[in-house]
Amino acid sequence: MARARVGFWFRVVVVLVKPALLAISRRDWRGEEHVPVGGAVVVTNHISYLDPFTFAHFLWDNGRAVRYLAKDSVFRIPLLGRLIAACGQIPVYRETSDAQGAFRAAVAAVRAGQCVGIYPEGTLTRDPDLWPMRGKTGASRVALETGCDVVPIAQWGVQDVLAPYGKVPHVLPRRTVHVLAGPPVDLDDLRDKPPTPRVLDEATQRIVAALTAQLEQLRGEPAPPQRLDPRAAGLPTTGNWHRRHRAAS
Repeated sequence: MARARVGFWFRVVVVLVKPALLAISRRDWRGEEHVPVGGAVVVTNHISYLDPFTFAHFLWDNGRAVRYLAKDSVFRIPLLGRLIAACGQIPVYRETSDAQGAFRAAVAAVRAGQCVGIYPEGTLTRDPDLWPMRGKTGASRVALETGCDVVPIAQWGVQDVLAPYGKVPHVLPRRTVHVLAGPPVDLDDLRDKPPTPRVLDEATQRIVAALTAQLEQLRGEPAPPQRLDPRAAGLPTTGNWHRRHRAAS
């Protein structure tokens, strides 16, 4: 099982982080039966700097240790970056040729039976109501290359504990973090096709649509009919876009 392979430092992080998460939030875990066994990709929405930890908490409670594709800058944080690397996380050098290294590492991890976590949007959502944006093709590429399942797992409420781009959590009263896993995304008709841009775009749209449908269940409301495309909207695709917008105003 995946937990047997996580190593010493991953278990250290669990011992340190899990009690803190329990202290500052309540849990509403649902859809546990869909947590994959064996090599797989799990995707989730990105609404807070805290949600990588709550997402990992959900998976850990259901027998899986997640290996994230994480932006390379977090690996440069003193001490923390070394700990993240020791836990087997995969750096992504976004919008550079080095991004292929992350793809190869993710494929190798899936083929080794591990659970690889990918944010399809690639960054915190820029949608003003925190709905998923147009996705990038990373999850699709790994899934079509390996033939693995892609499981959508939505989360909501974590933004009330730590706001998007926030630095100070709201610990009292304790907020509830809701997580809902859904069935694997149906990509069967795409698996034998060459991974052309059209095929990858179709797979990505299905993945984000499935994730959005899970989030609609959690929020009890429909998503907007049109997903935000940050490039088309003239928004930066990386970094704190709120701060950049204020600086430009």
